Amino acid sequence: MTLLASPLAFLDLETTGTIATRDRILEIAIVSFDGEQVQRWSQLLNPECSIPAFVEQLTGITADMVVAEPQFATLAAEILQRLQGHVLVAHNARFDYSFLKNEFKRVGLPFRATVLCSLKLSRLLFPQFPKHNLDSLMERHQLEVDGQRHRALTDAEAVYQFWRRLEETMPAEELQAIVKQLTSRSSLPSQLDPHLIDELPKGHGVYLFFGENQLPLYIGKSNTVRQRVLSHFSSDHALAKELNISQQIRDIEWLECEGEIDALITEARLIKERQPTLNRQLRRNSEFCSWRLVDTGSGLLQPQLAYARDLDLGRQEQLYGLFKSGASAREFLMQAVRQFQLCAATLGLESGGAGKPCFAYQLKQCKGACCGKESPLQHNLRLIDALNEMKLKAWPFAGPALLKEGKIYHVIEAWCYLGRAGNSAELSELLSNGKPRLDRDTYRILVKYLDRMVPLEKHGIDHFFAATIS
Repeated sequence: MTLLASPLAFLDLETTGTIATRDRILEIAIVSFDGEQVQRWSQLLNPECSIPAFVEQLTGITADMVVAEPQFATLAAEILQRLQGHVLVAHNARFDYSFLKNEFKRVGLPFRATVLCSLKLSRLLFPQFPKHNLDSLMERHQLEVDGQRHRALTDAEAVYQFWRRLEETMPAEELQAIVKQLTSRSSLPSQLDPHLIDELPKGHGVYLFFGENQLPLYIGKSNTVRQRVLSHFSSDHALAKELNISQQIRDIEWLECEGEIDALITEARLIKERQPTLNRQLRRNSEFCSWRLVDTGSGLLQPQLAYARDLDLGRQEQLYGLFKSGASAREFLMQAVRQFQLCAATLGLESGGAGKPCFAYQLKQCKGACCGKESPLQHNLRLIDALNEMKLKAWPFAGPALLKEGKIYHVIEAWCYLGRAGNSAELSELLSNGKPRLDRDTYRILVKYLDRMVPLEKHGIDHFFAATIS
């Protein structure tokens, strides 16, 4: 038996690409080792898709070579049998493991394995060397492997020989301890410092993932930051975005927060500031707009666009929706027109002759406000009903309000977030800085907590803090 008390399966895959949820396995090789005997097995596979030119050039595997080969589904049971009960060892093991998990998932077979990454192992044992790719390992440790690089059996054999070299040159107990450390954290990306995970907060916070050259990749928030960060890496075989994160991540930073509200607001702010590549991008304030209903003078209400850059939206009455652009606002309104059979001509959304039926009325898609078949009052009521679920809540206080969370207060005025204060001096400074523009994402967060807000006008600043912060 091996020093890990389990047989080892040194694995390598050649694939049609790098995305495990989309691309397929071209070739698989397994070098099995039980401490005494070695068994080598490899197989080309029909990937059921085209092979990109760069993959053909890298591996030498062409479409003609695999067209008559079995598909993964045909060999799935055999491959599973070869791997069961083994510790799976591979170079950049996350990549190979993710592809295997997805291939087995496609045929309805569950697959789990203890995984040891030889890339992580090399980095941990030989930190003085800058490179740890397979070519570097072969040169550094004088591994003699027959066959063409970037073919599955050649690369699996190289990983096996690297392991054997470690067994020959290292004390068994030392190697065992290091392997135990790595296999207990096998889900972590190989290029990420595992000590970062130990430093992550267990409670509320915002975390930032960075790639090469500190490029922001992804920003998230959680009530349990460490657990959430680890979940990104444990589920990466199933989700394309998570796999993308795992392949690109190089560093993690974080900000501890007082609670859920603090984390939500901080996350939204940082996404706008840093523009991480894998987040849904949040739009800046000046583009936001809302519908405002105005009386045309004939008793009919018409919607007009009001832009955040022009109005103090938080204090306005009768505003509906916060849209990222005028185009998205008009798209929403046209959907409401169709759903509620409103008159687009009456609303000024399309041209029409005064008192004449619009085109939609002729199709029985309008109730006739355009031609007197429906009264202005009835049309107004149906318009308000159509927009009501999007109605903005006007700021109910004369001035700023405070929202307590943990040891700090969030300071808000007219739905605009002024900042967080832990004492009266910090609060005074925030109030003197002026009010920023209304932010759509911040409004959506804060409006849910209106019942917990306390208007500052009820107390003087010093009294308020003395009375409520212990």
